[in-house]
Formats: sequence, structure tokens, C-alpha cells
Amino acid sequence: MNSSTSRLLAGRTIAALATALIPTTLTLAVIQATDSAADLGLILSCELLPLLVLLPVAGVVADRFPPQRVVLAADLVRCAAQLGIAAELLAGLVRIPDLAALSAITGAGVAFGTPAVRTLVTAVVPGPGRLRINTRLGVAAGLAQMAGPAMAGSLILAVGAGWSSLLTGALFAVSALTLGGLRPHRAPRRNRRGAFLGELRGGWTETRRHPWFLANVLGHGVWHLAAGFLLTLGPLIAVRHMGGATSWVIIAQLGTVGMLAGIYAAPRLPVRRPLVAVAFGAAAYALPMAAFAVRMPMAVVTVAYCAAMFGLGVLSPLWETTMQERIPEEALGRVGSFDALISFAARPLGLAVAAPVAALTGTMAPLLIGAALVAAANLAVLLVPDVRRSPAGDTARPEASPQKA
Repeated sequence: MNSSTSRLLAGRTIAALATALIPTTLTLAVIQATDSAADLGLILSCELLPLLVLLPVAGVVADRFPPQRVVLAADLVRCAAQLGIAAELLAGLVRIPDLAALSAITGAGVAFGTPAVRTLVTAVVPGPGRLRINTRLGVAAGLAQMAGPAMAGSLILAVGAGWSSLLTGALFAVSALTLGGLRPHRAPRRNRRGAFLGELRGGWTETRRHPWFLANVLGHGVWHLAAGFLLTLGPLIAVRHMGGATSWVIIAQLGTVGMLAGIYAAPRLPVRRPLVAVAFGAAAYALPMAAFAVRMPMAVVTVAYCAAMFGLGVLSPLWETTMQERIPEEALGRVGSFDALISFAARPLGLAVAAPVAALTGTMAPLLIGAALVAAANLAVLLVPDVRRSPAGDTARPEASPQKA
């Protein structure tokens, strides 16, 4: 790895860890202070709403400006918001309106940083190395998701939630300084700036030019929605029918191991048609949904969940690399923002409606229907000719020697 690639990996790892600290910190801080689920829901919603509203705008910004500058600004905004939360918590204050406003600022930072990161990888890493760096970024993000909640919980128990937010702000500052100074390997191609709405329409026009992209994004939206159902109803079934809360913890942790294994394996598998692998990886999420629905033994459910998470792990770097190779660089931010928008919107919707639906129908019907929809929506992607096409310069080359991730 050259110095720019190393800085990219380090900066994104630090940002991923900072991001993983936030939910646990806010959750424990609010519960300790007010013990109100409504207050917690308001704060978490205030982070999500600006994220959804601003993503299309952020896509235009990512295509207009150098991505390292956009990421720098986004991380500094998140740093400022987290330092504001830290100041309030360290002062012994838990004012819900203040925390909600600062969470909304954090969500805005996430919105502008998300499409810019994808274009930053394209600008910094030459084509042949992108699958390898996307794999490493995926492994780093997965490890951060595992370490973040434990780190936040330990800090809160030892010294208080304010110090966890202070650490989060400091990590975002380090990420900003690390990524903001990156130098692209070449100047990215950018269209002459036009009217904002014209550029936004241009991004949608470019998106429609890629049926393979639209089909996959819709399929991914279905499994994100289904994941909201599984992550709500799965723990309930595990607690009631598989021996208690410990069983769900074991299933979830082993699933995370499976996901990391899939990410690690992605560049080593003999994949000649990456989008075919992506389709099967997403469709595999039907396995644990069906296993939970019919209340299979815990061992079977665990294997099914691990298989699904392995498939999602394989999907992640292959999908990122395929987008970076097939979408024109000057439109990648705008096109990618539609992908992020569907993903960020679908899962919270599933989380929100799973319990009311299950209260009316029981847990079996929504999980089985969800499993069928996940499999159908993602395997239907194989009907699109461009999905089955082996692109020039395959995303993964079986003849290449294994690369360490």
C-alpha cells in the first residue's frame, strides 16, 4: 500500500469507530437521565431525518467538489456536534432539545460524507486496487461495529457518557485531518457546474441508464426492510423459544464473525460475474428469516444466520467495487446517494413496523413473507442482462494470487 491508501484506510477506520460509539453513548445517556423511550426515539429520529433529506443534495456536492474536502468538512461537522454533546453531558445536563439538535447536525454530516467517501476511494485508489481496499475498509468497519458499543459502554460505566462523546469528537477530528490531506492519484473528471436542480436531474438520468444498478438497489432495499423485521422479531423469538437473551447474543456475534469472513473472502473467491455473487449474497438473507419463522433449533438458526451474514460480507466489497468501475466517476456521488437513501430508509421502516405487524399476525407470517420477498427480489436481478455480463477487467480475478486483506 502507498501512503495515500494507508491514510485512507486509517482515516476511514477511525471514522467508523467514532460512528459506532454514538448510538450506545446516546442510548445509555438518555436512559440514565430520563428513562424515556420517547426521548430516545426523538433523538435517534433527529439524526435519521436530515440524513434522508440531504442525501440527494450531498450526491451533487460530492460530484461538484474534491471528495477529500467534502469528507474533511463532514467529519469536522460531526466532530463539532459530538463535542457539543460532550460539553452538555460533562456539565451534568441532559436537555433533550439540545441533544436532538446536535444529533440532527450529526446526521447532516453523515449525509454529506457518505457519497463523498465512495468518490474518494475512486480518486485515491487506481482501478486494480479497489477491490482490495474496499475489502479492507469493510473489515475495518465490521470490527469497529463490534468494538464501538463495548468501548462506549465501558467508558460510560467507568467515567460517564460525556467522556465517550468527547472521545467520539476527538476521533472525528483525527479522521478529518487524516482524510482531508489526501491527494488523489489523478484529478477526477468533473462536469462543468450547472444549476443545482439540473445536476440533481442529471444524476437521476444517469441512474436510469444502469438497469443493473436500479434492480440491485431495489433488491437491497427489500432485504434492508426485511432486516428490520428480523432484528426486531429475531431477539423476541430467541428469548422465548431458544433459551433466553444469551442465545440471541451468541447468534448475533457469530453472525458478525460470518460477515467479516465474507468480506475477507470476497477478493479470494473465483468470482467472474460480481453482480451474480451480489444477488446470491443478498438472497441468502432469506435463510435465517425462514429458520426463525418456523422456530428451527438454535444450531440451525445460527448456521443460517452465519451463512446470510457471510453472503452480505461478500456482497459489500464486490458491490462497492462494481459501482466504482461501472458508474462514470463524475456522476458517482449522485448515483451512489440513491443507493444510500434506499438503504438508510428501508431498515428503520422495518424496525418501526415489525412489532405492530407481528402483534396482528404473529411472527411466522411476516418473517416467511419477508424471506420470500428477499429471495425473489434479489434473484430476479439475474434476469437483467448486464448483471450476468462479465465486465472487461473483472472485479475479481481467480487467476491472481491471493491478496492479503
